[in-house]
Formats: sequence, C-alpha cells, structure tokens
Amino acid sequence: MLQSLEIKDYALIENIHIDFTKGLNIITGETGAGKSILIDAMGLLLGERASSQVVRKDASKSIIEGIFDIRGNHKIIKLLNDNEIENLDSLIVRREISVKGNNRCFINDTPVQLSLIQEIGNLLVDLHGQHDHQSLLKSGYHLEVIDDLGELSELIEAYKVHYVRISELTKELYLIKSKEEKLKQDREAFEFQLKEIDKVSPKTGEEEDLKSHLNLLENAESLYTLSTRLYELAYENEESAYDLIGKMNHLLADLNNIDSVFVEKITDLDAAAEIVKDISDFVRSYRDKIDLESSLLDDTRERLGAITLLKKRYGGTLEKVLEHRSKLVAELEIAQNFDQKIKELQLSLTSERKAAGDAAKKLSGKRKSTAAQVEKDIVEVLKTLGISNPEFSVRFTSHKVADENVNHVLVGNEKYKFNANGIDEIEFLISTNLGEELKPLVKVASGGEISRIMLALKTVLAKTDRLPLLIFDEIDTGVSGRIAQKVGSSLKELSRFHQIISITHLPQIACQADSHYSVFKMQLGSRVVSSIKKLNGEERVNEVAKLLSGEKVTDAALKSARELLQI
Repeated sequence: MLQSLEIKDYALIENIHIDFTKGLNIITGETGAGKSILIDAMGLLLGERASSQVVRKDASKSIIEGIFDIRGNHKIIKLLNDNEIENLDSLIVRREISVKGNNRCFINDTPVQLSLIQEIGNLLVDLHGQHDHQSLLKSGYHLEVIDDLGELSELIEAYKVHYVRISELTKELYLIKSKEEKLKQDREAFEFQLKEIDKVSPKTGEEEDLKSHLNLLENAESLYTLSTRLYELAYENEESAYDLIGKMNHLLADLNNIDSVFVEKITDLDAAAEIVKDISDFVRSYRDKIDLESSLLDDTRERLGAITLLKKRYGGTLEKVLEHRSKLVAELEIAQNFDQKIKELQLSLTSERKAAGDAAKKLSGKRKSTAAQVEKDIVEVLKTLGISNPEFSVRFTSHKVADENVNHVLVGNEKYKFNANGIDEIEFLISTNLGEELKPLVKVASGGEISRIMLALKTVLAKTDRLPLLIFDEIDTGVSGRIAQKVGSSLKELSRFHQIISITHLPQIACQADSHYSVFKMQLGSRVVSSIKKLNGEERVNEVAKLLSGEKVTDAALKSARELLQI
C-alpha cells in the first residue's frame, strides 16, 4: 500500500505531504483546485514520462516521492534483489524532474533507470484516470482479465513451452531451406577446400613438432660431429675420461694401501666412472640415430610448407584451419542430407504443433468455464450499480487455417492460427438496455457505464488481482443520485481487498471514505498554490455539504451530510 506521498514544486503544488491509510481514501475538491495535478504526479511516480514544463515557476526541479509498504510482496522483493537494491519493509520511490530536462529516478535512494520504476509501478498500482478506461475497450485486455480470474498462469506457461519450440523449429526450417540453394552452389568449392586440407591432413600440435624436428635435421651434421667428439673424449680415445679415471683409481688404491683415509674416495671415483660410462653410452646411442640423409629433411620442410600454405588460406593458424575443415564437413553433410534434415524438422514441428494444440485446447476450455462464471458475476454487480437490465457476454473467436504453409497449431485434425496466448481471441460484449443486442463495449458504453463496468470488473477481480493499490480518478463520471450510492458501496466493498485512492465529486461516494482529503487553492503572496488536507469530523461534514449544495453551505445540506455520514 501507499503509505505517504510528497510533492514539491510540481505545477501549482509548492509542497504537500499526504499520509494515506488502508481501505478507501477519498479525495474531493472544487474543479480546478488541483485534483488532476495530484493524479498526474502519482502517474509520474509510477513511471510515466515527464516534461520539464511541470516544474513550478521559479523552481529548479520538481520532486515526487512515494513510500510503499511492500511486506509480503514477493515479486517486488525479488525485483529489488535482482537489481541489487537494498530491500526494506518500505519502498521509497522518488522522481526528480529538472527544469533543464535532467530527470532522475531513485528507489531506496539508489539511482535507477525509468524502466525499472515502470516495472515496479506495474506491480504496485493500477491507476484509472478520468479518461483512462481505454484498456477496458481493448480486446487484448479482456483476455488478461479472464486469465487472471481463472488463475491460468500455469496452463499458459505449459502452452508457451510448445509455442517457443514451434518458433524455434519454424526458424530453423526456414533457414535450412534458404541455405539449400546456396549450399548447392557452394558445394563444389567446399569439396575442393576439404580435399586440399585432407590432402595434407594436419593434426593438432603437429606444426610445433615439425619445427622442432626440422631444427634437429638442419643441424644433423653438427650434432653428429659434436656427439662423436664427446664420445671420444669420454670413452673412446686412449686418453679418454674413462681411461683417466681408471688410472686415477690405481693411484688411489696404492695410496689407500698406505693410508686408509683414501678408501671413500675410491668409492667416489668408481661412481664417477659409472657416470662417465652412462654418458658415453647415451651419446653413442644418440649419434648412431642421427640421420644424415637429406630426403627426410626435404620431406619435413615440404610438409611444414604445406601446412603454412593452408594457414594462409584458411585462417592464419593451424587451429583455424582445422576449425574451417569442421565447418566444411558440417556444411557438406547438410548439403548431402537436406531432404532427410528437412523431413526430421518437419516431423518435430508437426509433433510440437499437436502438443501446442492440445495445450491450447485445454487452456481454451478453462477460459470458457471461467468466462461463464464471469458473465454471471459481472451481471450481478452491474445490477447493484444501477444498470437494471444488463447482459454481459464473453465472445470467443478462433481462426481455422486452410493453407498448410500458414503457421498453425493442430487441434485434433484441424489447423488453427495461434499466438503467444493460445488460439483464443476474447472480446467483452454488453447490452445495458432491455431489448438491445449485445455489442462490443467500445460501441455501446457511455462514460458513466464504462466507469461502472470497470468497477464491476475490479469487484469481480478483487480476490485474485495481485495489485495492492487501485487509483480511480472520477470513476463516478456520468453517475448521480441513487446509482452514486451504489458505486460508493462497491468501492467500499472493493477496499476490503485493496487500498483505494479515489477522486470524486459525489457526496454519496465521499461519505464512504475511511480517510477523506480535500484539495484546495490558496494564495501565497502573488502566487496561487494547490494544497491538500486530511479532514476531521466537522471538516468532513462541511466538505460533504459542499458537494451537496455548492460553495454556499446551507443548514439543510449540513443535515443531509450528517445523515450520509451517519453521525
């Protein structure tokens, strides 16, 4: 619910603060006092776009701030968490409209985009302005009403799974058919490229191995010469390291015979001899494997050159070459199996069309049973609102498809047009006078009737509508007398389920208020400003009396006001 509203420097408003209560909050005031300005400011708070022209003269910016109690509102809480905004029991929404056109939005003092304000507003408030009943005249809204009343969200989501899959398969089928001709044209080029790559058949990491091997082959003679020289020094020459160690060993043995301190050194020298022997064996084996034939060198250079050429033509790296090959294989596979692939997609699409049709049929059945109850409920409420002989009907329309090429779902063996909401088009029809045929709302309803029909729908929706706050700007347009009292009673009943803020000019509605506010103009120096005040007992009597008799309040009007207020 909206706990408080503060407006600064907006149009004729200098600075007002309003604390709202649960239940029915009624706002009254003379024509031109600023009631519509108040509703416009609330609209800005809910995300409507702003113009710098709304800033009060001589002020630099307008500020509209609302504080909402969001305890238990899980959708709002999730939205705040998703956007990393501090989650408190109260939600503070603020709009700042600069005279320079620099507008800013805040939620809990965190700067946000206007789109987030709009998203939150859609979850908090349903605002029906004086000329804002157009949604009721749009058949798309009628479908939403039935789905809300029937609590059909799960069935809708189950249908949408198939709807999305049909869209995906249809797109895939279109793309593959559109690619078919081009692939046939490109097939010869693709086959040539694949043949060129496969002739070399490069492997992942092969280039580095070839470069390393080429380095060895190009230095084979040096490697052979160096390893031969090392082997000779270590083992083969008469004065090789191995022979010298042997001689050293004999001398150590003689020394040890005289002084046993040399015994450990003999062991060390034996180990050194083994190390030299191991090195010698390794070097000899390495040398014997060196290939001095130039053919292997030429082969390696030729293969490395072939890989380099492939790199230049197909991406710049060996990885890109192999990637390109995979794409060629995939494209050629598609080209070679177009008929099979298309057949598989068409079978999948037919299966999804049937599944979507089954889901749409089930959804449509639930909608129709819900609509039958809505028709009864709306008629009953309209009667209480003074339309004595109302008829209300929910017309369902669906469209069969004859052309196989038109996108469709299958209900049984019949093809139907469809959209994200199923196969149904729904429109509300009404007759408000005895003997008149049912017609669409837009063609028959007067302003007062539209207001009452909207109120009737809201009354029926009350227990399922998730929006905590409903705002009505002069919903009593075209209503008077006995009917006004019934409209007031309906608003009062509706306020059991929602917080309601309603602007009215009728005393029969104003007297139903849980909290009553009066908007008025006053002069401050050379300027006229709008303000608002919450009325106490006698102030409220006087305000209702004004609604009854005009600016000049009579004793009779005061008496009637007390009777209406039951005080």
